[in-house]
Amino acid sequence: MADSFDLPANGSFSFNDRTALITGGGRGVGEAIAREIHAGGGRVAVSDVDLAVAQDVAASLDPSGASAVALQLDVREKGDFLAARDRIASQWGRIDIVVNNAGFAKRTPTQDITPEEFDSIVQINMRSVFLSCQIFSEHMREAGYGRIVNITSLAGQNGGTVASPHYAASKAGAIMLTKYFARYLAGTGVTVNAIAPGPIDTAKARLSAEQIARVEEEVPIGRFMTVSEIAAAAALLASDRGGFFVGATLDMNGGLYLR
Repeated sequence: MADSFDLPANGSFSFNDRTALITGGGRGVGEAIAREIHAGGGRVAVSDVDLAVAQDVAASLDPSGASAVALQLDVREKGDFLAARDRIASQWGRIDIVVNNAGFAKRTPTQDITPEEFDSIVQINMRSVFLSCQIFSEHMREAGYGRIVNITSLAGQNGGTVASPHYAASKAGAIMLTKYFARYLAGTGVTVNAIAPGPIDTAKARLSAEQIARVEEEVPIGRFMTVSEIAAAAALLASDRGGFFVGATLDMNGGLYLR
């Protein structure tokens, strides 16, 4: 069975001879995705606005730097994406997979949101997806192969229950950008897809026991999603076997939103 799905012994999808860039890879979901792809034999560039956490993850994957490197990347800056592209292409010769995971949420009361805060959230969560897709898709199209995976949010589908409007709007925009670039690149060997997670267990650190209990009661499956679960979904979309997903948004919300 494993051979029919091109799975290595550890159960991950195979990423042998593939190179991936993960934004926001220094912790949480991004770190889990970086580890999943590396476990499948891939080379991984772990990027984060905080270089130190990216270095810690990359060093834990491969201290020699042969199959894992750390990059400082601020997703608000086009120049950082260009520098990451050039660094990865120079070191490994190709960029096969990009996972746009970096994002930021801020729960500000609606009437207190300033234009500057609104623009900042949109830059981090939505404009960054545009910049990444714009830059890396050209490299991938020239190579005839690529996988782009955008980590969005349930809030971008239903407006969220506690999310602020700028966060929900930015994540909805990221979903629409996924669809646009998927159609734009269809037939070139490059696919673009998204994952829209609901409550993730990393959020528990910011919640009270009462809030955690309330979320678990509201989610039909009765629990938070683990980072390993979202990493497995990202691996599917990023793998060779995920080639028939085009412009899809995988719902990972435990039944909170069914469509």
